[in-house]
Amino acid sequence: MVRVLGPAPALGGRSAARWCTYRCVTVAVCLGNLLVVLLVLRSLYNAPGYFASSPKRVTMKYSAEQIKMVEESIRIRSAAVPVELVESVKKLQKLFAREYKRRKELPLELKQKVSYEILQRLRDLGENSNTTEQRGALDSWRVEKLKYIKGASAQNLSNSGLSSEESRMLKHALEFNWRMLIEDIGLWIPISVWHTEHNDKPENEPEEEEIIAGPPLPHECNAQLHTDYGGAAVRWGLTHHKESAADCCQACIDQARRAQPGALKCNIWVYCPSEYGCYSPDKYEHKHQECWLKQAYHPKFNFKDRYSESYRDSHPSAPVVVPWMSGVITV
Repeated sequence: MVRVLGPAPALGGRSAARWCTYRCVTVAVCLGNLLVVLLVLRSLYNAPGYFASSPKRVTMKYSAEQIKMVEESIRIRSAAVPVELVESVKKLQKLFAREYKRRKELPLELKQKVSYEILQRLRDLGENSNTTEQRGALDSWRVEKLKYIKGASAQNLSNSGLSSEESRMLKHALEFNWRMLIEDIGLWIPISVWHTEHNDKPENEPEEEEIIAGPPLPHECNAQLHTDYGGAAVRWGLTHHKESAADCCQACIDQARRAQPGALKCNIWVYCPSEYGCYSPDKYEHKHQECWLKQAYHPKFNFKDRYSESYRDSHPSAPVVVPWMSGVITV
């Protein structure tokens, strides 16, 4: 017996329909999101300040009057340039460059030989020589040295241990760079200072007595104006100031009384009464009210009343009158 079967039912029909619905919804959501993104990009693109590709060049338009003013300003600045001064500076720079090159050409050993010879010539003058004599000795040495080098070169003789190249360089330095050579070897001679004193006081008029600020000095101070005594320093005056010369003398007396056995005892005081400070040949700046306490078995003064003319020639900054006052105490 044969059984006839009817048509088979479709498998997964409901699932296929459900899958189709999900796909359509997903596509629709994606399209919606894409549309929203496109709208946002469009709004940002149209907004000012966003997605600017490059700044736009602004073309300035000047009027004829403004252009004329700019041209006038350029002309004024060009005319104000100190052309002659600039050219002079350029020439000086070239000159200095040549002199510096010539200065470097002279070797150190040769400069030392020159300095030794010059120092020996100055020593031959003695310690009491003034600046005029020293300058004369330098000029005579230069003339003699040039004459010797030229004579030796003409006869092809040796120049006291100098090679031909060193002789050439020294000859050039003595002829054209003499001042520069003097500076290089460290020699400096001050310009002569002439002190002219004008004395228009009547002959019979008495000398005015100098007034020293402060209380009167006791008799044992033996104060002497315009006097600078030497001696071993018991108290350094740069850091020891007193209101008056009497106080300085009293400080010397007190130190001598309190000094321990074997220690230096003050018997010389030196005071600076000048408000402008006091001159001294050392490297320090001596100010008003400095009080130096010193000791010497046989006191001798360094300077008295006035500095000598020869001393002022070699020390141009020295005044005419000794500014210090001092004394040797008697206890």
